Amino acid sequence: MQNISLLILAAGIGSRFGGLKQMASIGINGESIIDYSVYDAIESGFNKVVFVIRREFQKEFKEKFFKKYAEKIQLEFVFQELNDLPKGLTCPKERTKPWGTSHAVLVAKDVIKEPFAVINADDYYGAVVF
Repeated sequence: MQNISLLILAAGIGSRFGGLKQMASIGINGESIIDYSVYDAIESGFNKVVFVIRREFQKEFKEKFFKKYAEKIQLEFVFQELNDLPKGLTCPKERTKPWGTSHAVLVAKDVIKEPFAVINADDYYGAVVF
C-alpha cells in the first residue's frame, strides 16, 4: 500500500472567531471539523496526518488530537514560523502575520515525502473528496 498524507493547515489564530475555531466543537459528541476530516481520510486510505500549527498552540493540539488518533494514524506536527523561509530569503522586521497558505505547505517539506492532499482545518470537505 502506498503512503499518503493529509496536510491540515491549522495555524490560524481565529481572531474574528474569538479563538481556535479549528478546534471548536460542532458535533453532537464534541467533534471538530478536523475530527470529521481525519475520519474521512482514514476511511479513504490515508495513513499519515500532518498538522501545520503555530508553536504556541502545540499543547492544545496535541492534547486534543494526539490521544484521539495516535493509534489510528501516524501524526506529525510542524510549525509555521515567520523565519522558516527558503535559503536566501529573510523576514522583514515589521512582519508579524503568517505568510499564508503556500508558506504553510512549505513548512511541511521535511515530514512529507509522499503524495499528499491539503485541506484547511476549518472547512468541511466531505468523504468524497478524500
